Amino acid sequence: MKVLFVGIGNMGLPMAINLHKSGQQVVAVDMSKALLAKAADQGLETAASALSALDGCDAIITMLPSDAAVQSVYLDSGLLESLAKDTLVVDCSTISAEAAKNLHSAGEALGVSVVDAPVSGGTAGAKAGTLSFICGGSEDAIKRATPLLQVMGANVFHAGAAGAGQIAKIVNNMLLAVLMTGTSEALSFGVDNGLDPAVLSDIMKASSGNNWVLEKYNPWPGVMDGVPAANGYQGGFGTALMQKDLGLALALAAQSGSETPMGRCASEQYAALVAAQESALGDDFSGIVRHYSGELDQSEDS
Repeated sequence: MKVLFVGIGNMGLPMAINLHKSGQQVVAVDMSKALLAKAADQGLETAASALSALDGCDAIITMLPSDAAVQSVYLDSGLLESLAKDTLVVDCSTISAEAAKNLHSAGEALGVSVVDAPVSGGTAGAKAGTLSFICGGSEDAIKRATPLLQVMGANVFHAGAAGAGQIAKIVNNMLLAVLMTGTSEALSFGVDNGLDPAVLSDIMKASSGNNWVLEKYNPWPGVMDGVPAANGYQGGFGTALMQKDLGLALALAAQSGSETPMGRCASEQYAALVAAQESALGDDFSGIVRHYSGELDQSEDS
């Protein structure tokens, strides 16, 4: 099967590599020459645009940063209308449910199957092939997509109709932000009162405060290996992307009349982090711990 993989950043490239290793013919597509060079080093074919590589294409997978990027790749460029009717479109970007529904509608009008399939699991899950795909779309489209998704992930969920994958994803990411801010606050609180953050983490993991952040993604430097906190908060899931997802969640909550005070609080905490250190936008979202630990105040004094 020939698969075009559009968007080969921190998440997209390891996903594309796993597809390539499974025996698929993968063509990596990106505007960045540096990212295309990385893909080529891993043995992938590359192309500067999806339109230039459509011949024989069976499926297109996209991992893009925003509504506007998805609109540009599929609709503004004429890509969607250039696809053969049996081509499968799987958008793994995290975008608004409205934008996802628009893509589904455009595909349906052209006879092209579309699945919105945002992911959970972070860069570590992308590399390990253990992502969770949260899908919206028809049963038939998701059935067609599942063999590809299972190469890149451990779980494939059918959340519901068009756009449901995006709704479930932003609900999940809102909770993730709440867990990260709350865990960071608790760790800083303990350290301020003389506790060792590693010991405190172990205590909370074995107690009622345990959560995914403590288990898999500890934000305190020196506590856990292989996470962004061990690498100066580089790599991983950027603060800018978390801010975007929280904005999507709060916008959807306003539409549905849902009460999300904890989500709003998490959004405010990330905004405060960026106000204190604008460069944090490019850091992993676990860097929010610096907002509580006093590190930012110390860096500003120096």
